[in-house]
Amino acid sequence: MKKARLILVMTLSILGLVVLSNKMEAMMSDRSENLEVATLAGGCFWCVESDFEKVEGVSEVVSGYTGGEMPDPSYKQVCSGTSGHLEAVQVFYDPEKISYAEILEVFWRQVDPTDPGGQFVDRGPQYATAIFYHDDEQRRVAEESKKNLDASGRFDRPVATEIRPISEFYDAEEYHQDYYKKNPSHYMSYRTGSGRDQFIQNNWGDEKGDQSPGKGYAKPPDAELKQKLTPLQYKVTQKEGTEPAFKNEYWDNKEEGIYVDIVSGEPLFSSRDKFESGTGWPSFTRAIEPENVIEKEDRSFFMSRTEVRSKHGDSHLGHLFPDGPAPTGMRYCINSASLRFIPKDEMEKEGYGEYLRIFGE
Repeated sequence: MKKARLILVMTLSILGLVVLSNKMEAMMSDRSENLEVATLAGGCFWCVESDFEKVEGVSEVVSGYTGGEMPDPSYKQVCSGTSGHLEAVQVFYDPEKISYAEILEVFWRQVDPTDPGGQFVDRGPQYATAIFYHDDEQRRVAEESKKNLDASGRFDRPVATEIRPISEFYDAEEYHQDYYKKNPSHYMSYRTGSGRDQFIQNNWGDEKGDQSPGKGYAKPPDAELKQKLTPLQYKVTQKEGTEPAFKNEYWDNKEEGIYVDIVSGEPLFSSRDKFESGTGWPSFTRAIEPENVIEKEDRSFFMSRTEVRSKHGDSHLGHLFPDGPAPTGMRYCINSASLRFIPKDEMEKEGYGEYLRIFGE
């Protein structure tokens, strides 16, 4: 009896391993089917992952470690600089929608390619920039792209980004994947303080909008804005004005949908994160796209506050306060005049269908 039971247990175990193996092979097949992969190191992988996940044609971005010899390193080992690995991402993309050369153009706009000692506040070789090519064609395209950037004269220093053959890539721990979605407040606090966005703005200006091909989020010329916006909308978004409390369009709006920048159309907030703050202005606990909301210090009116602006439209939105409800404890106090509301039923038609996932659809 014991022998028969042992044989049964061993048989079930083997079957279980076979099923698990088949599932893993199916997952890898789904990841690679009709997709190509680019492996890039650009400093903090939270930031690089979040930027690439907004790019048209990109299917998935995975944070991880590569470039070293230590097998299956931990985050702590990589951060210590002793593993030889770099923080990196693997970008899975559809070559029929975006080319490898265009992927690299997005990459250059995310990093300081002239810094050989790290990226922004993160110092050390583990945070250096690198392009890891998977074949000779990727190597050729990467070398040409780097050469063109060097020759463009955009930077005063030479491009220091290394072009290296791919080595074993190890997925980072699960809590690092989509970190900007799981921990938006900490992510934005880190990103704002890192200096990354300031560098991008100073060196690329309005061209930073190219990070999202096909989206078209950009600030129109001032003359066009004066025709497009009402006087109040122009005053609030362009002159850092404030609309009256309780006398604005969305302070008590309870309809399901998303709020986008009135100037650029970039998505900012969701009705799912809106709450009644008692202030008379629309209030939200978080942004649906944290990188679309930029924080700046505001010392006007003899006080220190945190102003929030849209990334692509550079619109004044309102202010951020640490007195909101769970889960973030934050309150984005926003002017209705800076927003355009898109009802859930119209999101697909307006080109925001990807955000229907917020409402379980």
